[in-house]
Amino acid sequence: MKLLFLFLSLFLLLIAPFFGQIDLDLAKLNNLASMDYTLFFDLRLPRVVTAFFSGALLGLSGLLFQSLFRNPLSTPFTLGVASGATLGTAFAIVFGFVSFAAVFGFFGAIATIIILFAITSRLQSFSIATLLLVGIALSFFYSAALMILFYLSDESQSYEIVRFTMGSLDVVGFKSTLPIIIASLVLLAIAYKFQKELKILLTSYDNAFLKGIEVKKVSLLLLLIISIAIGIAVSVVGPIGFVGLIVPHILKTLYKQSADKLLGVTFFYSGIFLVLCDLIARNLGTSSDIPIGVITSFLGGPFFIYLLVSRRKN
Repeated sequence: MKLLFLFLSLFLLLIAPFFGQIDLDLAKLNNLASMDYTLFFDLRLPRVVTAFFSGALLGLSGLLFQSLFRNPLSTPFTLGVASGATLGTAFAIVFGFVSFAAVFGFFGAIATIIILFAITSRLQSFSIATLLLVGIALSFFYSAALMILFYLSDESQSYEIVRFTMGSLDVVGFKSTLPIIIASLVLLAIAYKFQKELKILLTSYDNAFLKGIEVKKVSLLLLLIISIAIGIAVSVVGPIGFVGLIVPHILKTLYKQSADKLLGVTFFYSGIFLVLCDLIARNLGTSSDIPIGVITSFLGGPFFIYLLVSRRKN
């Protein structure tokens, strides 16, 4: 069954660039001057690659967050990094820096990380739960600031901000995709490097401490790296929700293994999940693509509820 699922996933990944609202003439794909070549290699293929690595990054981040916080409802956006990136992007849109929106979004995410760790480092009693609460507080603050920007924006600017908050995989070429590819692969490599520590942390922080693991140091380092990777992804594709929450839970249910053994599996199938969602968004026959965040929520929400109910029955 797992081999069949893997084969179907690889097949989906291979055929995804060939489907969209405009039919491709496969015979013209080797003609550099044809529209079919441009459509495939400058739009379709980069979009699918962006979807895969963005989904992989978000899914793996969600798995790591749930493990570090020991909270099944944690998502890649729990610490407010995505809210910071959204606020930075909205600021660029409202004040006329649209061309640098991704840069402002990234700096918004980085500023959030700096503020987050600066505040928690000054607290006398530090804990992972404290970091989580500070992140939630920052998210509320950013939401209020975003409402002010909505008030200052005109109709077209408000539309751009709303579209960004729904997520978008509209990229041209691989220039915007490359940072996401690098960030996702680096995150995967670091996750495997700390696989042993992660396995022990899943039992309890006390047990990890007794095993000689510097719990605070390891946790903060992983959270810092994860947050930077999320900031890079969100600054390019926006805050695509639900991937980092639902896919890790689905895989835990299907594979019945602990998080430390699902790093590569989560990375791969989270990417496949977002490619599938993007394929649906591009082939609904609408005048424009449905925002990818809408599709992930529509697909993920009901299936997630089904998994919870079926697991309760068992």
